[in-house]
Amino acid sequence: MKIAIIGSGTMGSGIAQVAATAGCEVKIYDTNVDALNKSKAALENTLSKLVEKGKIDINEKFRITSNISYAHALGDLSHSDLVIEAIVENAEIKRKLFTELENYVSPETILASNTSSLSIASIAAACQKPERFIGIHFFNPAPLMQLVEVIPAVQTSQEVLEKSVKIISDWKKTVAVAKDTPGFIVNRVARSFYSESIRIYEEGLANLPSGEAGFATIDWALKTIGGFKMGPFELMDMIGHDVNYVVTETVFTSFYFDPKFKPSFTQKRLLEAGFLGKKSGRGFYDYNKELPTPLEDLVLANIIFERVIVMLINEAADTFFLNIASDKDIDNAMTKGVNYPKGLLAWADELGIGWCVEKLDELYNEYHEDRYRCSPILRKMNREHKNFFN
Repeated sequence: MKIAIIGSGTMGSGIAQVAATAGCEVKIYDTNVDALNKSKAALENTLSKLVEKGKIDINEKFRITSNISYAHALGDLSHSDLVIEAIVENAEIKRKLFTELENYVSPETILASNTSSLSIASIAAACQKPERFIGIHFFNPAPLMQLVEVIPAVQTSQEVLEKSVKIISDWKKTVAVAKDTPGFIVNRVARSFYSESIRIYEEGLANLPSGEAGFATIDWALKTIGGFKMGPFELMDMIGHDVNYVVTETVFTSFYFDPKFKPSFTQKRLLEAGFLGKKSGRGFYDYNKELPTPLEDLVLANIIFERVIVMLINEAADTFFLNIASDKDIDNAMTKGVNYPKGLLAWADELGIGWCVEKLDELYNEYHEDRYRCSPILRKMNREHKNFFN
């Protein structure tokens, strides 16, 4: 199979590596020749490290690299069976690209965007054959992360959906099919991990320390009690506020300003100040000095964990209730897309559906804010004494 990747950045190069490893003939396209050279050097470095670690041998390295070629003219992609775009997260730029691309590729070529939050239908509408357009969203780093969200637009044909799912499955990835709604599964559900943690910090909940010690305490609580590999503040700093905040704002706007997805001024001010996280040396934490010590209070940690986890569960439940994705795909998305220790719906079963409803009602009664409204599916399941998986 002939695959074209448009965009030679980290994500595009990673997707190319995945496809080439699976035996596909891959072309990476970029208008910037220097970027293509950088991509080639990065792949060489990555594969050399895998050889050094004994993960692959030199023959496998040669096989993968020989499957990849580089192009800086769209016409070079004319024989592609599937084209995946991984460029700047701007809908208008993407639409313009696909409008031009259709002049070169076959009518049977599947066109896909790796967008993390933009409307697939909106991009597809720029195509002469929108029925062959689909969202195929990888997670970074693409070679390591198992999940790929596949998002059919309202225009996408069933045949293109089925072919896309098969291709990605053949690449040894776990596919989660999601409805074309803002944030799809992961970037929708995960917003609560960030937003509720920031809200807890802003409130100074239960004698929570201020400043960086407060961020560290919340991070420590969610790693210690919840088993998360990274806390929300260190994760936002790693992603970068120019990415994480913008996704939050995009999801909030796209959901017609639903209070559940409301961004935080605390994070916005960091973005405005240029404190983008690790990449700039400062975000929630200042990486130019020793990182703060958390307040290791298990009672406080449990309060923090319960509040964040129930908000995550509530959003996962709403995602299931609104038929965005199946219960299995939602849990796969969160464990394999963002490395959560458990699927959120399975976690709801473990904690108890009744506990979830009670906790959400407590929060709503305390704040009377719509962000704390309990998902109807949780109430229904509680009445009927049902669980998601058993």
